[in-house]
Parts: sequence; C-alpha cells; structure tokens
Amino acid sequence: MPDRVWRDIAVRQAFAALDFGKASRLIRQRGSLRQEDMAQLTGLSQAFLSMLESGSRRLTNIDKITEFVAGLGAPAELVQLPLPRSPGTVPPPPVDQATGDLDPTLPWSAARMVAALDHAVGGDVIDRRQFLTVSGIALTAFVHHWGTAEAEPLQRAADGSQLSAELLDNLQATTDRLRIMDASGGSGTLSELGDAHLELLKRLLQKASYTEDIGRRLAGIVADTATQTGWFAFDSGRHDHAQHYLLAALRAAKVSGDDRLGAGALSYLAIHGYSTGQPRTAVTAARAAREKIKTLGTPALEAMLLTRQARGHAKLGERQAALTALGEAAELCGCGRSESDPHWLYWINEGEIHGQAGSAYLDLGDPPEAAVSFTEARKALNPADQRTNALFLSRAASAYLRKGELEAGCSTAHQALDLAEQLQSARLNEHIDAMVGELAPVSRDPYARDLIDRAALVTGTRSRT
Repeated sequence: MPDRVWRDIAVRQAFAALDFGKASRLIRQRGSLRQEDMAQLTGLSQAFLSMLESGSRRLTNIDKITEFVAGLGAPAELVQLPLPRSPGTVPPPPVDQATGDLDPTLPWSAARMVAALDHAVGGDVIDRRQFLTVSGIALTAFVHHWGTAEAEPLQRAADGSQLSAELLDNLQATTDRLRIMDASGGSGTLSELGDAHLELLKRLLQKASYTEDIGRRLAGIVADTATQTGWFAFDSGRHDHAQHYLLAALRAAKVSGDDRLGAGALSYLAIHGYSTGQPRTAVTAARAAREKIKTLGTPALEAMLLTRQARGHAKLGERQAALTALGEAAELCGCGRSESDPHWLYWINEGEIHGQAGSAYLDLGDPPEAAVSFTEARKALNPADQRTNALFLSRAASAYLRKGELEAGCSTAHQALDLAEQLQSARLNEHIDAMVGELAPVSRDPYARDLIDRAALVTGTRSRT
C-alpha cells in the first residue's frame, strides 16, 4: 500500500473512529484498488466488504478486525492490536521474560529478542505448560507488529572480545550445516544442536563487543538459527514449542533489519498454521511476508511464500485462491533465483512447487490432479532431500488410494517407507500413519495387509485394521 494512503487524514480519522467501512472505501480510492483486491488482502469476502462499505454491515469481531488491519499492512499506531487476556487475569509487567516476549506491543528491541530466546531455548527443562500455542488475534497481532514496528539499533561497546566478520562466517556456516543435515536425515536430535548453537549466539549478544553493523549481522544469524531450530522442533512433533522459536526468530529478524529472514520465519509459522488447524493464520502470515519483501526482487522467496499461502487457502476450501497462488508461484519459480534471494532458500525448485500443488489438491478433494502433481514433483526434486521426497511419496500414495488404485497406492507407499527407514521425522511418520488410514476399507487385501504391517514396523505405531 502506498505510504500516502496511511498519511491521508481522512483514512487516519476513519481508523480512529473504528469506522472500518469508511476506511475500506477510502483505502481503495486512495490506493486505486478494487474490492476484489481488498478481499485478497484481508481475507474478507467481496460481498462482505461491499456491505461494510455501504454501512449495512459492521466489522466488530476482533479477530476479523485484526485480519483486516494486518492484511492491509496498516501502521501499528492507527489501530492498537493488544493481546487478549483471560478474564480476571493481571497483565504481566513488561520485564516479565516468561511471557513478555510473546507480547508484540512491547518494544522490538535486543532485550526482548534475548528474552524470547530464553523462553524458547532449553524448553524441555522448564514447565511445558508455558508452551501454549499463540493463535488467532494474538498471532495476527504479532505478525502485524513485525511488519510495522521500529527496531532499535543493536550495538554493544562492552569489555568482551570484539566480534570479527570471520567468526560470524563460521557461526553462519554452522547453521547452514544443520540445515543440510536436516534435509538429508530428518530432524532427529538436531533440536539439541540448534539449542546449543543458539545458547552460544545468545552469550555473544550479551557479552561480546561489536559495532552496529556486526550486531545486526549477528542478530541475522540468530534469526536464521532460531527459525531452523523451530523447524527441528516442529518436525519432531513438538508443535507448541516450535512456535516459540519462530516468534523469537521474528524478533531477531526485526533487529537484524533483514526482512527476508522475517519472511522465512513467517513461512514456517504458515506451515505451523495449516498443519495445526489454523489455515487462516497461514494465509495471513504468508501475505504479510510477501507484502514486506515485494520490492526486494526475490522471486524464489516469493514463490515459496505463495505455496504456503496456497496451502492455507486449500485447507479453507478456497479453491480458486489456492490455484491462483500456485500459478503465481510457478511463474516466479520459472524466473529463476536472483542475487537477492537468500542463500538458505536453495531448495526451492519446480519439484517443490508441484509437490505443494499436489498437497493442495489433496486438501481440495481432487486426488486425480494431486497424483499428477506428485508425479511431476518427483521428476524435479533434489534426490538428496530425502524427507521431502518421502513426504510427497506418502501423499501421492494417499492420492492413488483415494482414486481407488490400490496397487499403485501400495507401491508408492512402499517407496515412501524405503526412505522413511533412513529418516528421523515425527512429521513424516504422521503422514505415513494418515496414509495407512486410507487402507481401512480394504485392510484384508494382501497388498494392504503387507503395507500396514511394514508401516507399523517403520514408524513404530500400531497398525490400523
């Protein structure tokens, strides 16, 4: 949205009066947008927006207000989006490190970044009840404030040793190596390694001496490592814990000044959303990330974000929106990587786009198209990325089984199990278990029985009969 829209006095007055119908109409006029464009940005239907602007409907649901404001990328000062709190509870003071890092209205500072890391790292040894999933308005508010809040400069003239660019190169290389290990072997015990690396980075933030430029680069490595460690936790089945790493990564990305890192964290929050029953959150997170990086010239990054947005739309049953996002992703992927695309996004390729399209088709109840997409995906995926190959094979097997092609489904499922035997991924095991569930109506068939028994051995789960 052009800055002039948010500077317009009439727009600001409409927001101050909480007149969202008037605000919508003015924003469209000032920004030269159609109602269809506003619907795409906000997640509200065009029909509802039409009634909202005419005054026949009002926007009163706080979650919808948050989606409206965040989807448009409105500056934080126009509409305050506080976290909801349980009735009768007292808000924690700003210095409360156990919960304050989850409040997006607190300053996006180095101190809050460290507090967020403290909350995420070593979570297995603290009260697990602290790892409640942030959802709805709370998560949307966090995404909104990441995009609009100001970050303080990060510099430390301490007595500790001066950080060098060479040391930062080595620290980034460690994170990159963990990423490669994850792609080839699954998360396994990588969360512990990620935690250890984050502890070292946190000590450097607190104890070392560095200039503002070096400090921002260090914060960028923290953001990258926290995002990756959050993914390790998610792939290991610890979904609530994973989200706290990703929120810490958002804070670190803000301090680093690198919007691409924030977009990376949001992409995993999108996966978390559509995998845990919050598909609208996935759409919101992916859109917010795309809005922030739209002028950076990063086609691969935007293509990846579009696939996450498409998966959210598919989970919501929004077929046309999902297919539109996938089509745009394919076009951007076809453009190739640019020099501005982040190095950590090396894995995005045509196979990944086809695979995500297959998953979206499955969610949309279209197994024939899903099977075609998964076939195309396997032709283009990197063979070294064994977990992604196994995931797409398990979903392709589900597509065949839903089409009634038992032999093809079982054959494809066995290929997935061949890879699963070499991987440590709770997420992959969940997908295999779901695929085996497709066999319930034909469980007495010899093909099905053999697959059910083998899957039980590979994943360590009880067979479904």
